Amino acid sequence: MGQCGITSSKTVLVFLNLIFWAAAGILCYVGAYVFVTFDDYDHFFEDVYTLIPAVTIIAVGALLFIIGLIGCCATVRESYCGLTTFVVILLLVFLTEVAVVVLGYVYRAKVEHEVNVSIKKVYDEYNGTNSNAQSRAIDYIQRQLQCCGIHNYSDWQNTQWYKESKNNSVPISCCKNNVVSCTGSLTRHADLYQEGCEALVVKKMEEIMMYVIWTALTFATIQMLGMLCACVVLCRRSRDPAYELLITGGTYA
Repeated sequence: MGQCGITSSKTVLVFLNLIFWAAAGILCYVGAYVFVTFDDYDHFFEDVYTLIPAVTIIAVGALLFIIGLIGCCATVRESYCGLTTFVVILLLVFLTEVAVVVLGYVYRAKVEHEVNVSIKKVYDEYNGTNSNAQSRAIDYIQRQLQCCGIHNYSDWQNTQWYKESKNNSVPISCCKNNVVSCTGSLTRHADLYQEGCEALVVKKMEEIMMYVIWTALTFATIQMLGMLCACVVLCRRSRDPAYELLITGGTYA
């Protein structure tokens, strides 16, 4: 019965180590996705706190690849030292992922305030030229999120760009995709996106943070199972001399 249990634990552990290799790639992808997305929205954040979970999760992904290698070798050879190292590193990674989850929730709560503070400043610095970083950022999110202005298209009337242009229009990026002849004129507001960008930027960033949180939670759960299986193998080795002799090929005196 005990031998069956140890064999099952080893089988599950080897399978989990293969999952860890896949998880390493997924975690690195998630972290890279947050980096790329943040680059498109960084003008709406005065702090780069959003990148902290992303950096952490990429580091965890890289470490998981090494953990999977150590775990497979230690499990197949049933190395006490290797399995102990595996459990310790896995515990550290587990605690790191718990920290990622906590940071994700903390920073997610700050997103709305951060966007509210900075978005008006970004819109005020819009000048409609491609050389201006704020202009590129505004045009990008208005096309990408299909929005216009902070709360709606009428917000553009309070910007310096609108007052200087004096053509009673908003940027072309406010035009709906299916309207070919749209010029951004406020006299044809039906051609413009009706929803403001502030709420959509907040929603997008909160979704990204939840993406990170759920990814970390999922793999933290898998790592708990990995630690449990490794502990079963270690406990069996340390408590059963007959099992130790069996795996080393020894005999009783």
